[in-house]
Amino acid sequence: MQALSIVLIGLAMSTDAFAASVAKGAAMPRAPRLPQALRTGLLFGVIEGATPLLGWLLGQAAARYISAWDHWIAFGVLGLLGLHMVWHGIHEDDADEQAAARRSGFWAMAATALGTSIDAMAVGVSLAFLDAPILVVAAVIGLCTMVMVTLGITLGRALGVLVGKRAELAGGIVMILIGTAILYEHLSGAA
Repeated sequence: MQALSIVLIGLAMSTDAFAASVAKGAAMPRAPRLPQALRTGLLFGVIEGATPLLGWLLGQAAARYISAWDHWIAFGVLGLLGLHMVWHGIHEDDADEQAAARRSGFWAMAATALGTSIDAMAVGVSLAFLDAPILVVAAVIGLCTMVMVTLGITLGRALGVLVGKRAELAGGIVMILIGTAILYEHLSGAA
């Protein structure tokens, strides 16, 4: 797996957390301080970085049974996740965003972080079939998420929810392109 693909996966996986953090920052009564934004970013980054590891472990257990179809599975999982992200980036979910923005306690934020990281777990499953460097990928996903959430919280009041939606749309398109590239590499014998 190329370094550019790993960085793009990290950025794509962080877009839904970024959207949630922009909504959270936009709903805050006053501009958040940097330490508060960093704590939130760290929480999201740790959870988002851990879920692909869990997915990878699950995928490793099943990899030997489906190795002939691994590239199709990776394409399908990444493609469906990308389409899901594009759909959420296009459609208005004002009630969901407002509810997410009101959650501010540790456990509520952890639950939000877990909810936005389920797609990273699915990516971890698909990466197990590709024998990708999962520790590097998980670290990049966690770091990208930490930075994006910190920025989202900090800039949320200025950017508003619209930018978060566009970020999720772009992340979905990137996921579809990565899935397509994986399928192309395997079908063309470039892998």
